[in-house]
Amino acid sequence: MGFSAQTAHAADLSVNVRNLPDEGTVVLQVYDDADAFGDFRNPAREVRYPIAPGDSYLIPDVPEGEIAVLVYLDENDNRALDRNFIGIPREPVGLSNNYQPKGPPTFKQASFMMEAGATTNLDIELYKVLGESGQWGVGLGVIGRSSPYVGSNANVIQPIPAITYFGERLQWIGPELRFGILGSDDLRLALTASYRVGAYEEKDSPALAGLGDRESTLMAGLGLIYEWAYGIEFDLGYEHDALDRIGGGSAMARVSRGFQFGSLRLTPELGLNWLSSDLANHDFGVPASASLIGLPEYDVGSTLTAELGVSGFYEITERWRVVLNVAVEELGSDITDSPIVDSDRVLKGFGAITYAF
Repeated sequence: MGFSAQTAHAADLSVNVRNLPDEGTVVLQVYDDADAFGDFRNPAREVRYPIAPGDSYLIPDVPEGEIAVLVYLDENDNRALDRNFIGIPREPVGLSNNYQPKGPPTFKQASFMMEAGATTNLDIELYKVLGESGQWGVGLGVIGRSSPYVGSNANVIQPIPAITYFGERLQWIGPELRFGILGSDDLRLALTASYRVGAYEEKDSPALAGLGDRESTLMAGLGLIYEWAYGIEFDLGYEHDALDRIGGGSAMARVSRGFQFGSLRLTPELGLNWLSSDLANHDFGVPASASLIGLPEYDVGSTLTAELGVSGFYEITERWRVVLNVAVEELGSDITDSPIVDSDRVLKGFGAITYAF
């Protein structure tokens, strides 16, 4: 039931919710942890009420200190905030301070101090996060990759237009794209695509002379995403050379978890990558046709690499944000034994500044 008047209790919170329909169920959640708020999971307090137009809704016994409030309309009454394929709320939501982020929510922007001994009043407006046609963003980005090759200091740095889009099923962030085909909430299957930047040009080092420039290509495949407890996410995927410029494919397994630091959300990632022999030899092998004295033929074969990285999202304003992903890839001995390789790791990444509308 709704409450138009209540006896005040210590640290009670009265919320007036705008844009509610005439009937249904409204859910109010209190968060006192920035990481939990970033995922809208594990609230410190939750109450549910049948909608009573014109009334306010009371959250009793709210924790004292810095908190943020999420309100959502439980349209199908399933006792959960329904999310689309990429984890964005499908149902109308509202946040304290009437904060309406264009990306992962920041606790700092929605939070306020809750004092014991009095009832605090809030006014929150519900809205659809994706609107009617999703969220677009435009900006400028760069893809980078260090060079592990003998005698080469020519790191790959490639500026690209930074286009982002978050829709009901589609997620597009710079060089990577996902389209949900099955599932939602915790377990999801997606079509994926990514831009694979060429590893080197033969002019980068005398050791690479005669091997030819390495091509960039478009990889496409499938990805499986599972969101476990405590905000931990598991990703599995396989992509193949869709343009057949190189041939072969790659697979990955990754585990990650996000942490909130003010307006900055960091997500450490640990993963394993598998490269088919076509891709591995394209990047690190020496074909018989290019072998010379001092540059013997070398066949890498399929290979595994380990990767440690971090993704970041920094909210400058509700519309301006910085997105980045940086990783160190550890190369195995089957790669580092190649006569053209003299480093056992590669630093790679993507960064962009975008404006959302």
